Amino acid sequence: MPDRISGPLEPTTVLQDDEMQEVARRAGSIASGIASVILGKEEVIRACVVALLAGGHVIVEDFPGVGKTLLAKSLARSIDCRFARIQFTPDLLPSDVTGVSVFNQKRGEFEFRPGPIFANIVLADEINRASPKTQSSLLECMEERQATVDNVTHLIAPPFMVIATQNPIEYEGTYPLPEAQLDRFMMRLSLGYPSPEAEEDIIHEQTSRDPLAELRPVLDGEDVLVMTQAVTRVRVAPALRRYVVDILTATRDQRDIYLGASPRAGIALTRAAKALALLRGRDFVVPKDVKDLVVRCLAHRIMLSPDAKVHGVSAEAVMAKVLENVPVPQGGG
Repeated sequence: MPDRISGPLEPTTVLQDDEMQEVARRAGSIASGIASVILGKEEVIRACVVALLAGGHVIVEDFPGVGKTLLAKSLARSIDCRFARIQFTPDLLPSDVTGVSVFNQKRGEFEFRPGPIFANIVLADEINRASPKTQSSLLECMEERQATVDNVTHLIAPPFMVIATQNPIEYEGTYPLPEAQLDRFMMRLSLGYPSPEAEEDIIHEQTSRDPLAELRPVLDGEDVLVMTQAVTRVRVAPALRRYVVDILTATRDQRDIYLGASPRAGIALTRAAKALALLRGRDFVVPKDVKDLVVRCLAHRIMLSPDAKVHGVSAEAVMAKVLENVPVPQGGG
């Protein structure tokens, strides 16, 4: 087990060993179930579970046919809670997402009919195909866990997670997500093509049976809330909080970055690192937890400079370079 970072830890209720083991066991059961459907992508699956426990949202950006939607549906099936899928199209309206007030003639008053966003896990499929107005209807929902319709605010019951998908190569008829929308996502993930061995297994599995239909829930919504509360009790030393701030500051001073990461990005990174530390059997965060999540949590939140775009530099490569240049606190992994 890695050493603790020197310095006092933030005051909080200490997690017991049996609590940590139970959270790790439950998270492992979710990951195992998804892995029986999405073959050969254990790291991406673990990142999804981390985001779930950290209370964050995920955007999966990749080529068609690699399993983006299947990943989201597998996570939803692993948890016994309400799931909703929104197929984003150019004619989708904000009210189709958040809901609408309808006049009830018997009662003589308007009543609210909630939209599909009022679910525990929401799949926003091909999110960049909807208009900017419809995309913006998700901003309040994702950040504040509520939706305001006709000047009335309606709370979204926890747990709440949005998993969005988009195709990075097909731009005709799409509306790229603005920075404010991307900043609401804790992580941006990419599945990529499977290895030849995994692809062979995928073809065999998908043509001989339906792995998704056979997937059974291993937890319910209350279990997820208990695990989320345990994540908040994971401790972070002041030196590690400063390490996160140094990474954020470095993105604002990097030549290839036009607009650096926001404080919200640092909050998301820290929350994700807490969840990852707990899954690794610790009640405290070490630098490796942060380093393993920096690219996934920050690359989509920065804006590259025009010169970097011209030279084909990727945001992931820039963030990896930033991470190399920020000193790591002493005493951690």
